[in-house]
Amino acid sequence: MKINVLFSSQHLDELYFTGKTAIVIDVLRATTVIATALTNGAREVIPVGTVDFAMKVSSDAFRSQTLLCGERNTKKVEGFTLGNSPSEYKPEIVSGKSIILYTTNGSKSFVKAKFCENLFSACFNNLPAIVKYLVALKKDVEIICAGTNGVFNLEDSICAGKIVSEIQQLKKNLVFSDSALACITLYKFSGKSIANMLSKTEHGKLLIENGFEEDIEVCAKIGTTDVIPYFSAGVIKKLDSNN
Repeated sequence: MKINVLFSSQHLDELYFTGKTAIVIDVLRATTVIATALTNGAREVIPVGTVDFAMKVSSDAFRSQTLLCGERNTKKVEGFTLGNSPSEYKPEIVSGKSIILYTTNGSKSFVKAKFCENLFSACFNNLPAIVKYLVALKKDVEIICAGTNGVFNLEDSICAGKIVSEIQQLKKNLVFSDSALACITLYKFSGKSIANMLSKTEHGKLLIENGFEEDIEVCAKIGTTDVIPYFSAGVIKKLDSNN
């Protein structure tokens, strides 16, 4: 089992992912929102690459069953129902609904990796469940850090490092790329407090400046859900327990 970490996917052709098994990480905040929405009863999440396409998908869907959600530069897009704060995705709001999600970094990563054989969404909230499933799957894994505007960010890389470290404890004969080894090192030196680490990152500081400090605490929690979001045919749903 080989594990590779990509610090961004924007520089890659979509066909790079053909037939691969991959997970997308956007800790602050898209993949945390996805895990939260599905845990709280959302029927599905549809990630999109542009605001215009989000609007088009929304207009083609059943409006009463669809929520247009997401952010641009941390703020809710004008005309959208919800932004990108996990706390917004309460059961009474999202249960039974289709979530059309546009975000600056995370949703675009799913669109880029759409040709994967298996594509999952990971964050600290569902990290133990993702690790357990990947070990059982026994396939090479590409960990896609959404990054920030196409470049490296610390929070996604440290989450990747924790995932790799946890897999390492459960499985032998692993092969790591240099980037995976780098992420393990980052995780080991990141300190005991995930929330403290997140608050000191560039994007974490920006969220705090814009009034989203509560999101830092939510995104830092480990193992709050067992939901494994699975992307197939343009839609993210809970992984079927029979898979």
